[in-house]
Amino acid sequence: MGCRKMRLSFKFCNNLVSAISNQFSIFGLNVNTHLAAKRRMTDANEISFLSQADAISLDKELFSTYAFSVDQLMELAGLSCAHAVANSFNKAKVLVLCGPGNNGGDGFVCARHLKLFGFEPYIYYPKQSQSELMKRLVTQTQKMNILHLDESIIKSPLDMKTKFNLVVDALFGFSFKPPLRQPFDQLIDAVNKSSLPVVAVDIPSGWDVEKGPLDGQLALNPDILVSLTAPKLCAKYFRGQAHYIGGRFVPEALASKYNLRLPDYPGTDCIVKLL
Repeated sequence: MGCRKMRLSFKFCNNLVSAISNQFSIFGLNVNTHLAAKRRMTDANEISFLSQADAISLDKELFSTYAFSVDQLMELAGLSCAHAVANSFNKAKVLVLCGPGNNGGDGFVCARHLKLFGFEPYIYYPKQSQSELMKRLVTQTQKMNILHLDESIIKSPLDMKTKFNLVVDALFGFSFKPPLRQPFDQLIDAVNKSSLPVVAVDIPSGWDVEKGPLDGQLALNPDILVSLTAPKLCAKYFRGQAHYIGGRFVPEALASKYNLRLPDYPGTDCIVKLL
């Protein structure tokens, strides 16, 4: 008798779902088609890719027309990166490489959130900025007992591999032009030799923003890429395990102006994984 009731319940649920779908279809909205469209928007082939010039222009508009501050967007970007790391790896020892610009700031914020997520982040910051914003980020991470490492870390790739489980590459953003220069060339060479998994923030170190990795040029080959705002053209050359988009802060009007096709983020998530 109980089994018969269960079968009737399942039949009732199926009929109810079918009726609701039909009702929506009457009003011009096909539920299944709508859901399929949302799923398709996570396909990398359906997403817009930004040129270097457009990325710079869009960034300027966020700061001017839309009155965002640098630290606002940096916080959202760094939080997105931390979520991508936590979504891809178990709690681990993370070496976060921070450059002197905004990409490096994203790395500091990422490290701070990873600490709160239960990871054990360490920061290597080889070329320090004198900006007040970056100085505050240094203070924040130090006060949270996140260790800042010296250059000895790049002298032994084997030592790097035994001390850490993965690397977050937050050295350069979309203003970078190859080739890598000192001390970053030695650092990237050491990371490559360590064979540790790498999570790249927006632009993998050594890559041309539009052309990707260049023949004969030293560069990282990341396992995970976290594109911020929208993928840059170089992301078309990414062949790693997972590609995320983060930084859920682009106003609809601005996305429309640049003809951006951005993914549908799940629920209230700040990252979306592309297929």
